[in-house]
Amino acid sequence: MARFITLEGGEGAGKSTQARLLADALMEQGLPVLRTREPGGAPGAELLRGVLLGGSHDWSAPAETLLHFAARAEHVAKTIHPALDAGMWVVCDRFYDSTMAYQGYGQGADRGLISALIGLLGIVPDLTLVLDVSESVALARQAQRGVAADRYERLDLAFHARVRQGFRDIAAAEKRCVVVPADGEIAEVHAAIMREVVHLARA
Repeated sequence: MARFITLEGGEGAGKSTQARLLADALMEQGLPVLRTREPGGAPGAELLRGVLLGGSHDWSAPAETLLHFAARAEHVAKTIHPALDAGMWVVCDRFYDSTMAYQGYGQGADRGLISALIGLLGIVPDLTLVLDVSESVALARQAQRGVAADRYERLDLAFHARVRQGFRDIAAAEKRCVVVPADGEIAEVHAAIMREVVHLARA
């Protein structure tokens, strides 16, 4: 049976690494798996990713919210739904909870609008893993990346604190969400994730 799993969290939480490890573990069990990401995950959505993360324009919060959902609508239609319809497990690095946390909590966009746009997508993850990382660990990991920071990574600590609180609030309100402490070693976090995925597989 197809499953849709999303990984969420702030900068430096290890989402991309854990998404890759999860997808690899599922494939080792013989499951058909698609690993994807947001913003992006489909050709048109990848074009918008460059616009959103490049930092060449300072978007208003409402415009930025709509751009994320335009990319997401393309991603859902062209990538996620076809994979789920084919019986695949989809592992997605970020989904709509990131827009609520980053734009709604971080940038002050209308959370009611974001909720309405979420409803229009017509899709809900089966499991959302919220990787929660402390400020000090997040900063250390970002410094070790060796690549130029994107426009969200360059925002101030107060912004990132609001985003972290946003993810915590979302996780508290949504039964599909599980908070995974992510300060530890990669293998430790992966093991915690796999325990939650096993529960999902048995459901």
